[in-house]
Amino acid sequence: MERIPILKIGNLLLVSIQVDLQDRTVITLEEDLAEKIVATGARGVVIDITALDIVDSFTGRMLATIASISRVLDAETVVVGMRPAVAITLVELGLSLEGIKTALDVERGMRLLSARA
Repeated sequence: MERIPILKIGNLLLVSIQVDLQDRTVITLEEDLAEKIVATGARGVVIDITALDIVDSFTGRMLATIASISRVLDAETVVVGMRPAVAITLVELGLSLEGIKTALDVERGMRLLSARA
């Protein structure tokens, strides 16, 4: 089973999704990320979806779930690298990604979270 790497950068965690998301991969990511937030005391999570060409309702729900888990553990989530077509698809699917901030790239996302920390 494929695991998505979670990198610690200062008091932030970076999750770069480079693979197609399957149910098991997402569940493992949610568990790994929750454990890493607690273990490191991270104040923010940057999720880089640059490599994703397609985002469906499953992916949208996964992002919202991760943001909710992170928020409960006192870490804010920023999704970065969203392509225009992905943004349009999310809006058309009615997925507002409530509680999730977005930024154009990793650098901007990290700056946004660093301002909070």
